[in-house]
Amino acid sequence: MMSEKHAHILVIRLSAMGDVAMTVPVLRALTDQYPNLKITVLTTQLFKPFFRDLINTTVFVADVKGEHKGVFGLYKLSKELKALEFNAVADLHNVLRSNILKCYLTDYKVVQINKGRKEKKDLINGRVFKPLKTTHERYAEVFETLGFPVNLSKPKFPEKSVLDLTLLRVIDSKKLRLIGIAPFTAHEGKMYPIDLMKQVIETLSKDYQILLFGGGEKEIVALNEIEKSFENVVNLAGKITINEQLDVISNLDVMLSMDSGNAHIAAMLGVKVFTIWGVTHPYAGFVPFNQPEDYMLLSDRNKYPKIPTSVFGNKFPENYREASRTIAPETVIKKIKAVL
Repeated sequence: MMSEKHAHILVIRLSAMGDVAMTVPVLRALTDQYPNLKITVLTTQLFKPFFRDLINTTVFVADVKGEHKGVFGLYKLSKELKALEFNAVADLHNVLRSNILKCYLTDYKVVQINKGRKEKKDLINGRVFKPLKTTHERYAEVFETLGFPVNLSKPKFPEKSVLDLTLLRVIDSKKLRLIGIAPFTAHEGKMYPIDLMKQVIETLSKDYQILLFGGGEKEIVALNEIEKSFENVVNLAGKITINEQLDVISNLDVMLSMDSGNAHIAAMLGVKVFTIWGVTHPYAGFVPFNQPEDYMLLSDRNKYPKIPTSVFGNKFPENYREASRTIAPETVIKKIKAVL
């Protein structure tokens, strides 16, 4: 077993946004409980700010679309990593790219995440319907195998960021309580129908400041239209950096999101997160960190018994496309108002 005092762990998690965000509370607990442990996170430039407040943690940026692309690029990356003098590898990704990289790191103790693919397949196929281990628990298992059990039951979170005048002007703060809403997802089956979301926004914007989050050109256009339609609504997509986004999210009173990356970003910062679930389901293990079950709004499985149709929401029968329409806007509004 490694001595904590001399242990330096390389943590691999390159994508996707939500999965990278889910590593943060685990690493925060790990470094808090083992203050002499040194961590280097291998991730992409986009996600580097996620780890900005963790102690004894540095980020090594992988340029997977440039100099570290392909087999030869990964070999080059391995040579650069070896100069860091770590003595163990925690592969929290376990995909082809990280597995190739590990072929060049055979001199180190390596533990990779068990993604529970069989259990998830059984869940999707309807053979079982029960909560599986969360991704956070699966991450923690990796560190336990390396000799560092992690207790996730008493989490700590960073202080709210102090917003500078520039950001305050952007969010157009009117001294109202702040609700973040991220209406879009990568897969349509996970998205709350936009007409219903507009009803939620219209009602909440009468009493609260609504900040809209998202990305991509089409999303930004749609969010700009929503911003123009209601008072006390500001679209932040395309207007602020990822660092500034983290600052703003840390100041939210509530985040409303789909089963998507913004939910996990808000959760890693200790914000209350309400999630809407379409064709996916919390039982697959992608629940936002430290959030009550009551904060998860689920589609009606009596009407849509095949839910979850897939782990990531990318596969679903055509008539399941708007499964989350079974969640009434009034239900969403009531849940959020109850905690404000």
